Amino acid sequence: MGKNAVKRQILEYLICPECLPAESGLRLENFRSRDEEIIEGRLECPRCAKAYPIIDGIACLEIGPQETLAPSDVGPSTSAYESPEVLSTYLWTHYADLFGDPDVTQAYSRWAAQFAPTSGAALDTGCATGRFSFEMSAKCDLVIGVDASMSFVATARRIMRERKLSFTIKEEGLIHSEKSFILPPEWNPAKVEFVVADAEALPFRSNSFACVASLNVIDKTARPLEHIREACRTARPDNAQLLLSDPFSWSEKICAPENWLGGAPNGKFTGAGMENVAHLLSAPNQPAGPAWTIARRGAVWWKIRNHRNHFELIRSLFIKAQR
Repeated sequence: MGKNAVKRQILEYLICPECLPAESGLRLENFRSRDEEIIEGRLECPRCAKAYPIIDGIACLEIGPQETLAPSDVGPSTSAYESPEVLSTYLWTHYADLFGDPDVTQAYSRWAAQFAPTSGAALDTGCATGRFSFEMSAKCDLVIGVDASMSFVATARRIMRERKLSFTIKEEGLIHSEKSFILPPEWNPAKVEFVVADAEALPFRSNSFACVASLNVIDKTARPLEHIREACRTARPDNAQLLLSDPFSWSEKICAPENWLGGAPNGKFTGAGMENVAHLLSAPNQPAGPAWTIARRGAVWWKIRNHRNHFELIRSLFIKAQR
């Protein structure tokens, strides 16, 4: 694959997220391409006239005002997820097993093991720096990873192009060390693409994906029910697999308590979040499309590393569903 270019293949899946629930395809305008890859350009909606930029090969499809910044221009003040420190933390969580770190968990391999190989495309919502998307490339024909962080997506696309990365992690105070990893040969980055988008307004046509994953996203959105509705909408109506996993660490800073899907003593979604999610998916009037059958439930432990003596251990409950 050429450097810094979005795969033309994904354009057939894209719609205008601003127009949802209407589904309006996007026109590629004023673009610069190389073979089947788009380097720069604009995706325009003929319905609402909104334009979404392709910047340095990254399609930016968030709703609301558009950022017209290159990845290198996005600074720590833009979002906590854009800071170099947070990026390093997520890279360790995603890839530390590839360089043999003894403190890492096998969380992403365990999540990926929940999916059976299938024909068709997969959607990885909240993909961060791309680990799960790469794992899924061994199981599906195409994988599209989505994240709201320009820094995360730019880094995931760099790994996609180069199959490797070197980065620094904090050891203690101002002491850092460099780590490097190479993607395993069974992962195929040529089948993977990443875009910047909103998990509550996914820019994809309904009934598009054979596999949809939401890993640690539900409690990080302002409207978690909308995120689940979007995950269900974009999944195929039959022969589809869905994996939802979350620690349900509800925070009033992220989401108003009346919008939580659990963790509240009263209201529409009282009790535990995972029980409410299971009920939503299996109910006949579930958020979007046919009801899901819950195939299995479980939990995955994973870690965030702040420095060599400070880790956060998190348990994410999961539901694997199919229809």
